[in-house]
Amino acid sequence: MNKVHLDPEKRHELVFLFDVKDGNPNGDPDAGNMPRVDPETMQGLVTDVALKRKIRDYVTLVKQNADGYKIFIQSEAALNALIEEAAQSISAEKGNKRANKDLQAEMLRRYYDIRMFGAVLSTGDYNAGQVRGPVQLTFARSIDPVLPLELTISRVAITTEADFGKKETELGKKPLVPYGLYRAHGFFNPFLAKQTGVTEEDLKLLWEALSRLFDFDRSASRGEMNVRGLVIFTHENEKGNAPSHKLFDLVQINKKAGVDTPRSYKDYEVRIGDLPEGVTLTPLVNPAA
Repeated sequence: MNKVHLDPEKRHELVFLFDVKDGNPNGDPDAGNMPRVDPETMQGLVTDVALKRKIRDYVTLVKQNADGYKIFIQSEAALNALIEEAAQSISAEKGNKRANKDLQAEMLRRYYDIRMFGAVLSTGDYNAGQVRGPVQLTFARSIDPVLPLELTISRVAITTEADFGKKETELGKKPLVPYGLYRAHGFFNPFLAKQTGVTEEDLKLLWEALSRLFDFDRSASRGEMNVRGLVIFTHENEKGNAPSHKLFDLVQINKKAGVDTPRSYKDYEVRIGDLPEGVTLTPLVNPAA
């Protein structure tokens, strides 16, 4: 396989496809954890934050907090405590109004997600400034409208002692969509990558995480979520050889003839148009296969 997609000095764009069957890809806590939808079109939505969280979780799983591959945005420690830990390791001064570039460099060295996604590092006693990350993802949106359902379920486990003996079951709700094929786009900025120190190994890990995003993220509500496509457009010129929207338009996804209500990836066909000059396509997960 051509390795141009691993070059952090080149501009990249990506199209990412995944589907869900009888599951909830991204519940909305303000709507009783129902699947997120666009109320006008009823297309399903998955936030960019949710996708980045899964990338972070994958990196934590496979790298096991190895030096240089720790994750900054996580629930195990307060963010200011992590900044202070890095500051003390390089004997940084407390309370500077100006961003400490040495401290910022140390945070970038330690934390994979800061190098890739950026972070605000000026929230505590030590000021490491702000970092703009080279990787940005869009919301994922389903190709067709989805049907959010809330199924009633029963369980034999009783929650409180007061209710124990009074009833044998309790009722609950399970939100889901029967099927949805989702599409997201992504961008890699080589100029910002140079500032944050992204390496070929960092980029390889990002593509690997996206390719296997749901392999180790199974749950009762996400039992059948699968990556169906990951195609990367790489530009010869670091400033770009074609507008990103025109590259995205090359990936056409349509329902097959006679399909009114998709319930499988096989209900769709994917076609990729001809590339403009100076752009290379790398299908890490071929959506048309």
